[in-house]
Amino acid sequence: MSRGARRAGAGQGAAAAVQLLVSLSFLPRVVEAQVVGVLDDCLCDITSIDNFNTYKIFPKIKQLQERDYFRYYKVNLKRPCPFWAEDGHCSIKDCHVEPCPESKIPVGIKAGLSNKYLKVANNTKELQDCEQANKLGAINNTLSNQSKEAFIDWARYDDSQDHFCELDDERSPAAQYVDLLLNPERYTGYKGSSAWRVWNSIYEENCFKPRSVYRPLNPLAPSRGEDDGESFYTWLEGLCLEKRVFYKLISGLHASINLHLCANYLLEETWGKPSWGHNIKEFKRRFDPVETKGEGPRRLKNLYFLYLIELRALSKVAPYFERSIVDLYTGNVEDDADTKSLLLSIFQDTKSFPMHFDEKSMFAGNKKGAKSLKEEFRLHFKNISRIMDCVGCDKCRLWGKLQTQGLGTALKILFSEKEIQKLPENSPSKGFQLTRQEIVALLNAFGRLSTSIRELQNFKVLLQHSR
Repeated sequence: MSRGARRAGAGQGAAAAVQLLVSLSFLPRVVEAQVVGVLDDCLCDITSIDNFNTYKIFPKIKQLQERDYFRYYKVNLKRPCPFWAEDGHCSIKDCHVEPCPESKIPVGIKAGLSNKYLKVANNTKELQDCEQANKLGAINNTLSNQSKEAFIDWARYDDSQDHFCELDDERSPAAQYVDLLLNPERYTGYKGSSAWRVWNSIYEENCFKPRSVYRPLNPLAPSRGEDDGESFYTWLEGLCLEKRVFYKLISGLHASINLHLCANYLLEETWGKPSWGHNIKEFKRRFDPVETKGEGPRRLKNLYFLYLIELRALSKVAPYFERSIVDLYTGNVEDDADTKSLLLSIFQDTKSFPMHFDEKSMFAGNKKGAKSLKEEFRLHFKNISRIMDCVGCDKCRLWGKLQTQGLGTALKILFSEKEIQKLPENSPSKGFQLTRQEIVALLNAFGRLSTSIRELQNFKVLLQHSR
């Protein structure tokens, strides 16, 4: 190489280095400016959430997710999309989900409750009720006869009117146990028209939005000059609280999923050994205020809002789990006791948070109108849970179904306060029940949000070190 060529190459290298340094010096300011101050529609500041999550919630919820009761999730990934002809499943190897062999599942989770009810299952109807009761999987195995009868009464009670999600039938031959620890949520390469179609359907058809209003960064939106989404947010602020909350929950869930992908990104693969880690460039593409025309900070604020909603639900449902009848049963008595103790400790922490979202401000109008709005709210969210069966990547579908079911369970809890207050100590209640599937989804979904907020702090540190 000539001396001139070397000088030219060195000059180009220096210019690239300067450009990189300028970019990296800007990025920490991006993170610092992402979300500050008090959140809209509640009186909680972001710094308080960060500190609470980092020092109280995140370490414990991470431990809980590693417990046998919470790591095995039964899901049907083969349900057909109910809304459009499927584009075909993703063939990328990282989209694959490895089901867990039955032999690996703890005996208490596999068995459910069937053995407890054989003595009282004297006819076909009772056998069917017992099969339905298997779904719960969280009840102590020392029930009295009176409690058994009460539970069978509950099994006949159809509480589908309270569900915010389309639940998988765990008895279906297509439903399989998945070890969540061995199938982590991360970047799979699933993108393009199939992925875009799912999110577009969620936002455009299920968020109470008229077609004449275009959300920011929608590629189908006509050019609006210098609008940059302001007309959308003017429309959003004009909505009632309940519909604003709905949009923020979906946007927050979307932001959380994107953060997981940025934090667990395939950086390189050498000799078949993948290296996963934080991708700063991808983070900036999704959340930088300049690249997203101000959308990034709004999305992250909605993540914090969603965290508050699910945090509130956990604090509300604590009495359900504090009863002696609830055992988080896997068959290992000592581990089950430790798991319940850890869960109750998390509930105590959630109760101690001083700035909870006040769900009583929702559906507080005249009774008829409030009831109608609540039903509309529930059906829209239930529809979104069905859209998760249209996701073409199995791993994305797994985590999408789990997190929407977790949020749906949180909403069910928030709007069942009276039923939770009336729970009997030593027997199931007809008014409010959670299946094992809902319990696992609820805690893992909140664990994902806790991880997202922690990863946002990690990105901030990484970017500062890069300077």
